[in-house]
Amino acid sequence: MAAVVFDLGGVLIDWDPRHLYRTLFAGDEPAMEAFLGTVCTPEWNARLDAGASWPDAVAELARRFPAERDRIVAYWERWPEMLGGAIEGSVEILADLRAAGVPVYALSNWSAATFAITRERFPFLDWFAGIVISGEEGIAKPDPRLFEILLDRYGLDPRAVAYVDDRADNVAVAARLGMRAVRFDGPPALRAALAGLGVPGEGPGGARARR
Repeated sequence: MAAVVFDLGGVLIDWDPRHLYRTLFAGDEPAMEAFLGTVCTPEWNARLDAGASWPDAVAELARRFPAERDRIVAYWERWPEMLGGAIEGSVEILADLRAAGVPVYALSNWSAATFAITRERFPFLDWFAGIVISGEEGIAKPDPRLFEILLDRYGLDPRAVAYVDDRADNVAVAARLGMRAVRFDGPPALRAALAGLGVPGEGPGGARARR
């Protein structure tokens, strides 16, 4: 493999709106899940990831659900509280690949505005040779055009790229484009999968073994 491409949320960064909304719902899990399933839904968040205006999206949703206005506004104003931290085992893999000289890239569905916040919090985001963010491009995974932007922009041959994502639909698109796609199921399984693909730094003589 000539390069490894990582998704960010759910692979390297623990982002989950529940980190915030558990506090706003005082631990009432059913009420929180109902809110996230009917008001600030994954589909609504996907529009933001694809470049929709935060002020417009929040205002439109607050008009539809006036009783939930404060919780809807919190999705933007308290967004940093949805960041639970780095997924340390995955960051260790990223560090090992970097130490072994393997180029690493990121391809992620993320709002441009909130990615600016995220980048300040996680220094390892500076390790990537290139990053493509959906909110900056105006399209989001699983649209194959976003994958093609990454491949074209950085001159990557998909047949020589390992792609890591926690979502099955994104993994399926990457595989159709010719990448060696890996569904993320935790750092140990990822390390084993990359070793099975012959990625430098992940085999018996890799960077971790030399430490």
